Amino acid sequence: MAEPPRTPHYPRSVQLEVKRRMGEADIAAVSELLHVATVADEHLPLGEHMWLDLVEGGRTGFAGFVAWEAGHGHPVGYAQLSRGRTSWAIEFVVDPHHREPGGTIGADLVRAALDEIRREGGGHVHMWVPKPGPQHDAIATANGMSRGRELLQMRRPLPVPGGRGPLRLRTFEPGRDERAWLAVNARAFASHPEQGEWDLETLLRRERERWFDPKGFLLHERDGRLAAFCWTKVHADHDPPLGEIYVIAVDPAYQGLGLGRQLLLAGLDWLARRGLPTAMLYVDASNEPGVKLYRDIGFTVDHVDRAYVVDVPAPPGPAASRGT
Repeated sequence: MAEPPRTPHYPRSVQLEVKRRMGEADIAAVSELLHVATVADEHLPLGEHMWLDLVEGGRTGFAGFVAWEAGHGHPVGYAQLSRGRTSWAIEFVVDPHHREPGGTIGADLVRAALDEIRREGGGHVHMWVPKPGPQHDAIATANGMSRGRELLQMRRPLPVPGGRGPLRLRTFEPGRDERAWLAVNARAFASHPEQGEWDLETLLRRERERWFDPKGFLLHERDGRLAAFCWTKVHADHDPPLGEIYVIAVDPAYQGLGLGRQLLLAGLDWLARRGLPTAMLYVDASNEPGVKLYRDIGFTVDHVDRAYVVDVPAPPGPAASRGT
């Protein structure tokens, strides 16, 4: 059911609350804001990594910035900060009914997150924005950020004529295949700042999600070792349900054998046999071979997500330590 409309209100006094850990009431309030934004924007405001950190209350390197306006019982904006091994990540959302011309909620949230990074010793920062517009360019510019990587979300109807090929596959076995999968994932995405940082806990968190289905997690082995994989995901809450090629990769030792195309077709066949009408995937816009492969199989661009980047210098003297 769509949210009832809220009366737009021009902010007079917006206060930012910084959370190192999120309690149940905090998670509920922010989740409601995310729901309202999802309905209005037709996409999720937070990526999966950020969402899992939020609903679990936050991990090391987490900070949530909640914007409140006097007279309103709900947050009018939210930003989230997480720390990876080599960089920081920021994502933010403003209540659709508080996005008035000249408003500063988004810029203030991003500035607060960057100030926190500075206090924590600085570093490289990327801020992902789905379906960016001029307002996001303005917020980034106001905070000294520039355009970085872009991800294409591509889609195609199912099924694919011809279906899957004869490649021998088996399904992922929880409790058995994690270590081998992580090793191949790390080698395949060695230069990827998000996917390449997955560790065992990251993988186990996905296995605990309701959408996880090992039958749609396809593995191809050669010489007794994992050579390539295609992990699919079903977005059952999408209307109509949407299938995703969630992660697909070939171990560098086995590249050049056409395994990527065969695994892709196998994953699409799995999704089609689930009765899904459409498949989607994300690919870095600079990945020319990948984009060409997907176009050859009939994928077209649905929309673009963009990262804005900046290097935050460390403050003079020792960095302050984060409280818990």
